[in-house]
Amino acid sequence: MTYAVIRIRGTVNVKPDVKETLRLLMLTRANHCVLVRESPQAKGMLQKAKDYITWGEVTADTAVLLLATRVEMPGGARVTDKTVSASKKFPDAKAYAKALAEGTASLRDIGAKRVIRLAPPVGGHGKVKRPFKDKGALGYRGKKINDLISKMAGGV
Repeated sequence: MTYAVIRIRGTVNVKPDVKETLRLLMLTRANHCVLVRESPQAKGMLQKAKDYITWGEVTADTAVLLLATRVEMPGGARVTDKTVSASKKFPDAKAYAKALAEGTASLRDIGAKRVIRLAPPVGGHGKVKRPFKDKGALGYRGKKINDLISKMAGGV
């Protein structure tokens, strides 16, 4: 299983240990997203930075949307079926997206940039100092992360 992790809040007044955790997750700016495989270490990092990020399980459909609209190759080129099949591990982008969602593949497999730059969500984030369960924007969302990614990647 793979988590989509999105940084919501900025860098002002961030404690040094949380700042280091965000750096290790490669989330240096607001509205940046990374895909992280589920592991005890990853869960610990997510809990440490929970007041600045939101995360949840990504689906194959959302992975297809991200690949088509937001994932970049070095040099700024977009990911296509041709670039995915050139890696010789996956026949097309759909199969690769399914493997991404299951956690059996990573963006490194095709040489793509690991940080996905997203636009601010249509309608805004909402309350960025409250957890998701209290009608805020932070913390664990489960499958509802896919709705947020859809709003941020242009697939409304």
